[in-house]
Amino acid sequence: MKFLYLFLNLGSIIIPFIFSFHPKIKFYSKWKSLFIGIIVMMSIFIPWDILFTNHGIWGFNEKYITGYKILNLPIEEWLFFICIPYACLFTHYCLVKFFPKIILSDKASYLITTLLFLSILIVLTVYFSKWYTLINFSYALIILTLTLLIKPKLLNEFYPTFLVILLPFFIINGVLTGTGIEGQVVWYNDVENLGFRLKTIPFEDIFYALGMLLTVALVMNKIDKKNKKRCLTYSKKSLKQRS
Repeated sequence: MKFLYLFLNLGSIIIPFIFSFHPKIKFYSKWKSLFIGIIVMMSIFIPWDILFTNHGIWGFNEKYITGYKILNLPIEEWLFFICIPYACLFTHYCLVKFFPKIILSDKASYLITTLLFLSILIVLTVYFSKWYTLINFSYALIILTLTLLIKPKLLNEFYPTFLVILLPFFIINGVLTGTGIEGQVVWYNDVENLGFRLKTIPFEDIFYALGMLLTVALVMNKIDKKNKKRCLTYSKKSLKQRS
């Protein structure tokens, strides 16, 4: 099925895109910061993807892609970095907006972050020779550190919503890695990862998703904060001029 990867991308974004215009959601108002965040994330993840593809750390099954490629990456892979973050950040936004009680306390967030740091450092120490494990966990460590320095309270929101997001992410990623189909859309060289899979999904993919989505969320948060400050400054100036 040549269009499977394409259909998975489009299927993941269609409902979030339609509901972006719902009057109670208005996610379209976040598009500017979202797409800047996606561009920043892609500037990191696309070169990583190209490098790993060219060195056989992972690859793509021609049976499930259209065959159109840019820089040796299927067009579907480029779309993955747009469609999946869009759907996931839409979910994150809605969960925080409509279920504010889902947000963790500072103490709970700090505990989770500490456990993540310790776990990542242990894995990096033991499995530093495996390229997917090394790069993946190293980047997760970097983006978590940046978030702590720039906007630590973002993690209070991100951790609980990420757990919810993992369910649809696992469904999409499960199909991509072979669940329910013959072969795999995306194959992995297990010599370069832990070799531990959640059914068909490499364990590292959890931290890959974390790094990818947290990068976009952090950039969005930073831009939205600047825009909010500009609006407040403009409002104050307007009030002074009127008075």
